Amino acid sequence: MRDDFYLTDEQRAMRDLVRAVARDRIAPQAAHVDETEAYPAEQIELLGKQGLMGLYIPEAYGGSAMGTLAFCIAVEEIAWACASTAVVYLVQYAGGWPIVAAGSEAQKRRYLPRLASGEITAAFSVSEPGAGSDAASISTLAVRKGDRYVLNGTKLWVSNGSQAKVITLFATVDRGRGRRGVTAFLVEPTFPGFSVGKLERKMGIRGSPTVALHLTDCEVPVENRLGEEGEGFKIALRVLDGSRPAVGAQAVGIGQAALDAAVAYAKERQQFGQPIASFQGLQFMLADMAMQVHGARLLVHHAASLLDRGASPTALESSMAKCFAADAAMKVTTDAVQIFGGYGYTREYPVERFMRDAKITQIFEGTNQIQRIVIARELTGR
Repeated sequence: MRDDFYLTDEQRAMRDLVRAVARDRIAPQAAHVDETEAYPAEQIELLGKQGLMGLYIPEAYGGSAMGTLAFCIAVEEIAWACASTAVVYLVQYAGGWPIVAAGSEAQKRRYLPRLASGEITAAFSVSEPGAGSDAASISTLAVRKGDRYVLNGTKLWVSNGSQAKVITLFATVDRGRGRRGVTAFLVEPTFPGFSVGKLERKMGIRGSPTVALHLTDCEVPVENRLGEEGEGFKIALRVLDGSRPAVGAQAVGIGQAALDAAVAYAKERQQFGQPIASFQGLQFMLADMAMQVHGARLLVHHAASLLDRGASPTALESSMAKCFAADAAMKVTTDAVQIFGGYGYTREYPVERFMRDAKITQIFEGTNQIQRIVIARELTGR
């Protein structure tokens, strides 16, 4: 399918590099990563060695400054091979981009070169037991005491939280101020009072660790505050506008993998003396799957391109891209299992993994119900 005519030569070259690495080196390990819930450390290290961890990071800090579209293209190719590796990879944007956008010069020099090289990884932490979709209800409290803040609270659903060496974490300096109290901090796991809690056992993306974080009188230096007090909610919204297309790209990669597997199987599987691909019922399913994947990719690329051009606001396009792509991935992977029949329900074939991996894209980075609320509010001006 010819859908790259609008890409630059540099973007195509980067995509071809990621595709080769993902299909030759990452895909063969995907089933093992899923089955054993193993962290894909070697895969992430490989991406770092290829210079692919810093696509969004300015050249002055060791990155390639290729932008959001390039990053989304890379996420799609990695997700085609292994969704768990793709989640660890895309979280680098959510955890690292706030430093690019709002970090001090000292913060940028401390963290960005190491993120760009793959020496360290990042995480992004907003959710709490009482604050999921309602991020303004954050209760983790940050109290300033001299040259440091003391943080107390529990964070949930932190992707890569047990592996990251820097976590963009959101707390409040005043629970009574709502979103106006939310403040962002760059937290390192070596800080006193920081501990990793429960490791979730998940239905999909099982190689990407999702953990709780406990902050018990956790001491964070003032120089690790990101932006000013009360600017955290604004920073979080800007991050989500950028990371939602990347989640959409993950969904597109999973959907494309399912479509490719379904087409190959339908051409090979014989019933009633002919390939099942010759039956119109399955042809229509495959056609619908292809349209869903292709449409989702174009929405993702459109939103990412707007971000690269500095368009503002982009909440409408980012939410549409994430929501449509996630729903498409769920539909396409479910149909792929159906096309495989009984075999699709077994672990002998990868489509059941694709379906399990696709589900999370409808949930994290804002559920698809929240995305529809954002879209409607943008349309009506409310």
